Amino acid sequence: MYAQMVQTDATHVRKLDEMSPEERAFQERIDRGEKIEPKEWMPDAYRKTLIRQIGQHAHSEIVGQLPEGNWITRAPTLERKAILLAKVQDEAGHGLYLYCAAETLGVSRDELTELLHSGKMKYSSIFNYPTLTWADIGAVGWLVDGAAIMNQVPLQRTSYGPYARAMIRICKEESFHQRQGYDIMMKMAQGTPEQKAMAQDALNRFWGPALMMFGPSDKESVHSAQSMAWKIKINSNDELRQKFVDQTVPQAKYLGLTVPDETLRWNEEKGGHDFAEPDWSEFFEVLAGNGPCNRERLSARVKAWEDGAWFREGLVAHSEKVAARRAAPRAAAE
Repeated sequence: MYAQMVQTDATHVRKLDEMSPEERAFQERIDRGEKIEPKEWMPDAYRKTLIRQIGQHAHSEIVGQLPEGNWITRAPTLERKAILLAKVQDEAGHGLYLYCAAETLGVSRDELTELLHSGKMKYSSIFNYPTLTWADIGAVGWLVDGAAIMNQVPLQRTSYGPYARAMIRICKEESFHQRQGYDIMMKMAQGTPEQKAMAQDALNRFWGPALMMFGPSDKESVHSAQSMAWKIKINSNDELRQKFVDQTVPQAKYLGLTVPDETLRWNEEKGGHDFAEPDWSEFFEVLAGNGPCNRERLSARVKAWEDGAWFREGLVAHSEKVAARRAAPRAAAE
């Protein structure tokens, strides 16, 4: 999900005998399941790949607040408002954890923000789709956060220590988000015929984009092999997509909703569902900036950054004054 199109700067996965002594020792540590820490030696390509993946993940958490944020004041009950507000706050916290993890690799938060605003660093394509109805908030929690959990649970075992540790808390909170979304869908599906139709419509519109969240098929994902060798990425795109479908289809049946895929069948031989590939031309169009809400999402982020400049400047000025006051007694004593 957060490595949809992350390049590794490596043309192929090299064998141990093709590596320098440092690279070989590094790879052997990863193969043993050891965690790599910030001050330890790592290949430049490993560092750059992590910055891209963690940065894209952090941006996705921050931009991911936008499709839901405009529903906080429109949620149907006070309880739903409070739950959704807590969820959006959680997403902000996830972004901050991940920006901190990225900073341990030598990149600043401001640099990552500039890469996002300039279009040089992406966020998950799913957040470029609109949330048109309250049922969409349920679909986002159920499908989008469900797909995120599918991707994030293995990342608790990723080879870079700060990233893996950040994922522990994030996964716990995302599991709550998924249950919140499913609860909304259950209430809608058990409600009036109009409410159930609204839930079905949300499923119809978010099913394809949710499948795209795992990135291109393995045969098209040219950078996955190196990321998996470094254990930056644990499972392939197609493995995660299959697992997501197999988990989600029974949930849809329980709700009484229909997955919008006429080819969907249980395959006894492989022990999983056969299903239609998503529209990859749509996926690449959205990644290129031509999705329904790309411009809206990015402009909202840029505006928030610019509007908050005065506050960041105030924080810097305050910290400089505090540092000056603390330094004054020491200077006098000398």
